[in-house]
Amino acid sequence: MDSHDKKLTIYAYSDKRLETNTGKFVLPINPEQYAQTFKVNYDKKQSQGAQGVEERFKSSAPEELKLDFVFDGTGTVYGYAHQGQSVPEQLSAFKDTVYNLQGKIHQPRYLKLVWKDFTFDCVLSELTVTFVLFDAEGMPLRAKLGCTFLNYKETERRVREEGKTSPDLSHIRTVKDQENLPHLTHEIYGTPDYYLEVARANDLTNFRQIDTGTTLVFYPLEKN
Repeated sequence: MDSHDKKLTIYAYSDKRLETNTGKFVLPINPEQYAQTFKVNYDKKQSQGAQGVEERFKSSAPEELKLDFVFDGTGTVYGYAHQGQSVPEQLSAFKDTVYNLQGKIHQPRYLKLVWKDFTFDCVLSELTVTFVLFDAEGMPLRAKLGCTFLNYKETERRVREEGKTSPDLSHIRTVKDQENLPHLTHEIYGTPDYYLEVARANDLTNFRQIDTGTTLVFYPLEKN
């Protein structure tokens, strides 16, 4: 096994489905630990005249992963994956993988973190770099990096994995042969009455003739 296979590797992609790989970055030293944060959002509106608050589930926030690791340029760290590269060079390569804008998608790349049996599909949300050691000329010799990554799932995959049928949630449907918009609207909302709203939301110019294979999004119903 290549020694790099034992180190946390960040793969970068230019598409939401994580199919077009555009590079990777191997952490020079594995982090001593990582922290995962799970958060549930509740609507805490208080009814008029009530003393307590009725908490109503809104959503589960994307999972966060926090990593702290070091870039070293002293050449003294055994097994260092980027031996011979200066700290600025390592930082530039790292930022190009996880932070710099990708021209075609106009945002940083989509990422997959892989470390042994652990994988995490994500995007970078925060990067902090602290330089802690310098040579006599002021060149950085060591930097501490703190990164926060947000879990990312492509919309169709997320909806498919959730497998929920509530009309309070967004749904994605691919039109099959002989299906029409009123039928699909009834399937999602329990009534075909909202098919015009669905047509407008999906920019359909002719809701009566929808090509087979067209992907439609059914958004949550507005509540009065």
